[in-house]
This record gives sequence, structure tokens and C-alpha cells, in this order.
Amino acid sequence: MAKLHFHYSTMNAGKSTLLLQAAHNYNERGMQTYLLIASFDDRAGIGRIGSRIGLAREADVFGPSEDLFQKIATRLSKGRVACIFLDEAQFLTRDQVWQLARVVDDLKVPIMAYGLRVDFRGELFPGSAALLALADEMREVRTICHCGKKATMVVRKDAEGRVLTEGDQIQVGGNETYVSLCRRHWREAVGQ
Repeated sequence: MAKLHFHYSTMNAGKSTLLLQAAHNYNERGMQTYLLIASFDDRAGIGRIGSRIGLAREADVFGPSEDLFQKIATRLSKGRVACIFLDEAQFLTRDQVWQLARVVDDLKVPIMAYGLRVDFRGELFPGSAALLALADEMREVRTICHCGKKATMVVRKDAEGRVLTEGDQIQVGGNETYVSLCRRHWREAVGQ
């Protein structure tokens, strides 16, 4: 039975690594997969999913105005796909999450979406909020704060290492920009 899965966490928890490992397992058993990543996330290269530990694979890209139901239906017309893997799911729009749900329900293909739950201000991303509402299965991917507790929040830092509390919700970056923290240390870092 096809399901919409949402694997969520904060930065540097290994979401992309888990995605690439799961896709490899399908491929190793002779099953085709379809990988997608947000078009503006080019940290590993345009149309490439990459992890901090060096794993990477080519992927198709999606933009914020794209109809993902149509995009996936077009891909399926070229051949069977056992599972669809989508990285940076927080960048989906609410409509796109509904389109993914339609893929699962109507086209009967499972989707594994991986992404952040909250932004640096502690607010849900629109895509994550929709996935939390609509996903059939959810799994928290855990990482830790510098104190050893589970990290559930993230701070954004500027080039001088100062914690930012304002700015655009979306800014692509890695370890140079974001630090995962437990709620207590996030509150201390942002002055709450």
C-alpha cells in the first residue's frame, strides 16, 4: 500500500544520508526510484542530493510553482517507479503537498519526503506544516545539541557568528550558517 512518509528533523541530522541510503536499497534490488530536490538548493550542485558525509546522487529539480502531480505522472509514463524520494521537503508549498498526496492515493506510488520541521525562528515551514497534517507516516530523525540533549531547533548565524532572529525564512546554507540546538539552548541563543 502506497503511503506519504515525512522524515523530519533539524539541520545536520542525516536526513539526506538516510534518503540516499534508502534509494540505494531500492536500486540494489532492481527497483527504480525517482529523486527530487528543490531547484534552488545547489549546495551539492544543481539537481544533486548530497550529504555532509560525501554521498551524492543526481535528482530532478522542482520549483515552487510546479505541479508535482503532473511532473511525477510524466515521469511514470516513461517507466515504473517503486518509490519517490524528495529532499528539502520544507520548501514545498501546501498545494504541492496535496499533489504528492494525490500521487500516493491515485497513482499508488509511495513517497518518502525528507525535510526540516521548523525554521531558525522556531516556526513551521509551509511545506512541513502541510506534511505534518497530511502524511500517512512520520518519523523524527534525531540529532543532538552541544549539551547532549535532543536538538529540535536551529539558529541561523551571520558571517561573524552572531545569532540572527530576523530575516527571510528560506536561506540555503550548511554548518557555516546553521547550528542545531535543544529548545533551552535555542531560547538562550535568541534571547527568549
